[in-house]
Amino acid sequence: MTSRRSLLAMMGVAAGALPAAKALADVTSGPAAQIVSTWDFGAAANDAAYAKLVSGGSLLDAVEAGAMVPEADPNNHSVGYSGYPDRDGHVTLDAVIMDDAGRVGAVAALEDSMHAISVARRVMEKTPHTLLVGEGATRFAKDQGFPYCKLLTPDSEKAWREWLKTANYRPEANSENRITRTPGGALDHDTIGLLARDASGRLAGACTTSGMAFKMRGRVGDSPQVGSGLFVEAGVGGATSTGLGEEVTRIAGTARVIASMRAGRSPQEACEEVVKHIAKLRGDAIRGVQVGFLALDPHGNVGAFCLLPGFTYAVTDMAGRTVVHKGTSLFQA
Repeated sequence: MTSRRSLLAMMGVAAGALPAAKALADVTSGPAAQIVSTWDFGAAANDAAYAKLVSGGSLLDAVEAGAMVPEADPNNHSVGYSGYPDRDGHVTLDAVIMDDAGRVGAVAALEDSMHAISVARRVMEKTPHTLLVGEGATRFAKDQGFPYCKLLTPDSEKAWREWLKTANYRPEANSENRITRTPGGALDHDTIGLLARDASGRLAGACTTSGMAFKMRGRVGDSPQVGSGLFVEAGVGGATSTGLGEEVTRIAGTARVIASMRAGRSPQEACEEVVKHIAKLRGDAIRGVQVGFLALDPHGNVGAFCLLPGFTYAVTDMAGRTVVHKGTSLFQA
């Protein structure tokens, strides 16, 4: 059996020995970032969030507006409407929204509502709770007047039925596993996490997903869990994650990123530390698995790092200019 050390050697790097990522220099030393989000489709989300801010919206308004963009996109099979279903054919959504005052709302295994992020915000604002799940979350959304939406589209249903032919009920990642492709052959994405700050350094974040494609019914990943998919702390920063949620939840990944930043690490150093920790802890168990983190501090400094190549993220500065960057990775292709 291959050891952890041999795995790291085969992948071309020793854990803890990777130098600071040069590809991030133009981000961390450039214009202060106002909004950051995971994946290239985050650019459209950032634009919506920025528009909300410049029109006078709050940070929570901004991250909600940004997250709603991929949630409504029928071509995105990993967030909201048109998400891939669980193994039984049900599309279920997870989302969380949080600000640096400790306000938080989340839903998990939500059905029949397109905008899980908006339902999560309503949990924050209208209940004494932070997380509603399953049937309770779905009933809450209905009671709050959110319109019914059939989330399973013909394209997603077709992909699910193709998967059933050979799957033996093994769930598949979206882009949690970098080499996993849809039945049509296209590389799919997954969770969107979005972080925003204002000129005074206040922060908020959102994270939303339809979760692992063809998952077991009832499976919840990292996305709606505070400290795993998203964490925001006043005066320190915000962090969000993407990739295989089980690997994030087992170490409370975003809480660890923020703890590192609180201890004095930069956003980049903090993201690198947590990814290297996962690699060291899990060894061969994470072979071929993608996990990435994105962080933003109150001054607009950005950090991003992942296990495998392929992770992208969008950065919007205070003037509204958005650039998509390739994340640097611990392992090579």
